[in-house]
Amino acid sequence: MDKTILKNIISLVGIQGANFIIPLITLPYLVRVLEPVGYGNLSFSLALIQYFCILVDYGFNLSATQKIAINKGDNDCISEVFWTTIACKFLLCICGFLFLCSVIFVYDKASQIKLILFSAYITVLGNVIFPTWLFQGKEKMGWSAISNIVARLLSIPFIFLFITTQHDAWLAALINGISALGAGFVSLVIVYKEKWIKRKSIDFNKIKNEFIEGWHVFLSTAAISLYTTSTTVILGLISGPIAVGYYVSADKLRLAAQGLISPISQAFYPRINTLMRRDRDQAFCMIRRLLLILCCITFFVSLTLFLFADFLIKLAYGSAYSESVSVLRWLAWLPFIIGFNNVFGVQTLLVLGKKKVFSKILILSGIFNVFALLLLAYPFEQKGAAVSVFFTELLVTLLMYLVIKKNNIPLFK
Repeated sequence: MDKTILKNIISLVGIQGANFIIPLITLPYLVRVLEPVGYGNLSFSLALIQYFCILVDYGFNLSATQKIAINKGDNDCISEVFWTTIACKFLLCICGFLFLCSVIFVYDKASQIKLILFSAYITVLGNVIFPTWLFQGKEKMGWSAISNIVARLLSIPFIFLFITTQHDAWLAALINGISALGAGFVSLVIVYKEKWIKRKSIDFNKIKNEFIEGWHVFLSTAAISLYTTSTTVILGLISGPIAVGYYVSADKLRLAAQGLISPISQAFYPRINTLMRRDRDQAFCMIRRLLLILCCITFFVSLTLFLFADFLIKLAYGSAYSESVSVLRWLAWLPFIIGFNNVFGVQTLLVLGKKKVFSKILILSGIFNVFALLLLAYPFEQKGAAVSVFFTELLVTLLMYLVIKKNNIPLFK
């Protein structure tokens, strides 16, 4: 394996560790102190705020990364992409905050947890100023990993010091938000010190073009939220915070395991983009290699989660969260399924410029999940949500496979 790709995988594992593994240090403490109701309200709020993170991302983690990877040696072009993307994200952040205020004003349930929501919105600002797409496009993920890990580690003692009752959910959201903001500032200092970016005036026509070009990728990421973020939100609306607490507790363990895998695909993405424009045969060879690697690793991860679900839930949360065991057994197979649809979708269809069909698949699958969830969440609560997500991910993978076969894309030679 290429040394640069290997370094980036290690760095991205560090970032995922900061985002998913490090929070597991405080998670057992939080679920016990906040109790199912408090933890459910926190999880519901963070799920709502995730919509705004999706909004400000607008698919830039894919579209901006792709542009930077293709123009890696052109500092002027990279600077233009940087300032235009940051400007777009700031505009979306402001629009998102105004919308959040209006939701809190008109929706009583949101008004009851407004302190948690406002505290959590700081995470969105941290997302705006953290240029993950720049580090990824330049294949320099080491610096990004350092800023993420340091910020997350520094937040741990504050969780134990300040969160002592079930009414402190807003403090947990605030600490998480400040941590994300701190990581963003550190990353900008690194960008400045490395002299990757020149000063550029912002062209509003280019901002407009960026929104137009990224529209289909944004639709795709928004559609994904219909079977990720929306699952938590809809479950909360139908079944209440306790069901959310059980579901999210299981999903956190799944995400932590899956978070160790996604760095592999993220590290390959810019290289596959570059290769596809130079040597298609080599690019497809690399995609096949990635598919084999992900299949082997994700099957082992999924099998481990399934077999040790009861042990992992009791170890992390205690016997009070025994309802999460059956949820984790359904969610356990998602890393294996997602390994396939990441290669079929992001690494193949998106790299080949098939953004429209990619977004259509995700929109259709997202709508399927919403309807399935509405049918299953009321009678089966958190378990129904897990079943809905499981079959939705299967549908995504199947549809992407059919598109690849229909278009005679030489992935399975």
